[in-house]
Amino acid sequence: MSFAELGLAEPIVRAVTESGYTQPTPIQAQAIPAVLKGGDLLAGAQTGTGKTAGFTLPMLHLLNGGQRPAPRHVRALVLTPTRELAAQVGDSVRNYGKYLKLSSEVIFGGVNINPQIQKLARGIDILIATPGRLLDLMQQNAVDLKSVEILVLDEADRMLDMGFIRDIRKVLAALPPKRQNLLFSATFADEIKALADSLLNNPAMIEVARRNSTVEVIAQKIHPVDRDKKHLLLTHLIKERNWFQVLVFTRTKHGANKLVEQLGKADISALAIHGNKSQAARTRALAEFKSAKLQVLVATDIAARGIDIDQLPHVVNYDLPNVPEDYVHRIGRTGRAGATGEAVSLVCVDENGLLRDIERFIKREVPSEVIAGFEPDPTARPQPIQLRSAEPRGRQQQRGQRRQGSGGGQRNSRAAQGRPAQPRPPQQGQPRPQQAPRPQQARPAGARPAQRGGALLSQPAANAQNSKRRSGES
Repeated sequence: MSFAELGLAEPIVRAVTESGYTQPTPIQAQAIPAVLKGGDLLAGAQTGTGKTAGFTLPMLHLLNGGQRPAPRHVRALVLTPTRELAAQVGDSVRNYGKYLKLSSEVIFGGVNINPQIQKLARGIDILIATPGRLLDLMQQNAVDLKSVEILVLDEADRMLDMGFIRDIRKVLAALPPKRQNLLFSATFADEIKALADSLLNNPAMIEVARRNSTVEVIAQKIHPVDRDKKHLLLTHLIKERNWFQVLVFTRTKHGANKLVEQLGKADISALAIHGNKSQAARTRALAEFKSAKLQVLVATDIAARGIDIDQLPHVVNYDLPNVPEDYVHRIGRTGRAGATGEAVSLVCVDENGLLRDIERFIKREVPSEVIAGFEPDPTARPQPIQLRSAEPRGRQQQRGQRRQGSGGGQRNSRAAQGRPAQPRPPQQGQPRPQQAPRPQQARPAGARPAQRGGALLSQPAANAQNSKRRSGES
């Protein structure tokens, strides 16, 4: 089957062909006809399956030839959890729509909001946004969503994990009741099903093979090593095996920065990407890595679903993730589109329990190889794993507001976004300013409220989300 046979307009097919694609992937072959019919869609697809083109191509087809949007109005809205994923979707829209007279814009936090306001003032056909920055623009009356014809929630499970559900519901309340809704998620957890039930109207359902059923194309290996020798082993592997363009995942932002310093001392070019980096630094690191000017990119899990690099040969789990699904997302950066790839995990005694959880999840045992000179101490005792990213999102946000450029889609720094700073609480003895009472939210009987990113959750739901150990950057 070709893209032309799916019913797409000739200018779109031409742009796809010039991008080097001739046959649709399974998710594209199923999603494109379903979206072209105009109905709602619930699609289960991992990153790397071609899902972005699965909704951008038919969206471009449906919008082509329509009326220009009014000032500040938007015809199609794509919500993504991270800046990197928003930029990736924006690239796809521009590449595939280059022969169409459709406008598009990507907006996210961490950069000046004023240029975004100016671009939205003209009206945009396709807006790709992270939830937090979109709400900022809505509060400033810089964007009007009453004309949205198509809504796409990309990586919906990731957005819920990062505590965006309250933001999403605020956006949904500003949309017209009659529209086409497309929801893409890597998993169909109960929270996703509940969101789909409230959002979608008699949707078509598509689920392609899960990434952990195609990991056979990825050569996975475990290297046992003492925790304090991990950086030495990684340096050894990179140099002895002539690795280049290596994506390395760490558990914490501090760990990522420290590893970059250690690699630099070994004359290995490396940069880190995480939420405490400015948007300019993150963009530069990604650009240098994609162009092969940078040998190693060290990332926290913010990048697990936001980096789209063809033929990425090596992924290294410097720290194993707490959640088995994250292991699958991480190694899914390599072995894309049928290509082979290598995923290496450096595992110390502290992480043996995490390794067992991962092997149960992927339903296979990962081969283990001890590297000569880096044999782990058999008498080493496990220590508790410090999860600096496991704190509730609200606390992360408070800390991020004290650091320049630390936030993203959520309100990061009011000064960085051109908004007035909130007044400090009054000193003792001073009267407090009058504030409107906050609306009470219903919760199940007996459930204790827990705060996460401003969303009021029952305690079990909050515990489930906090255990995901997300860094909460967007």
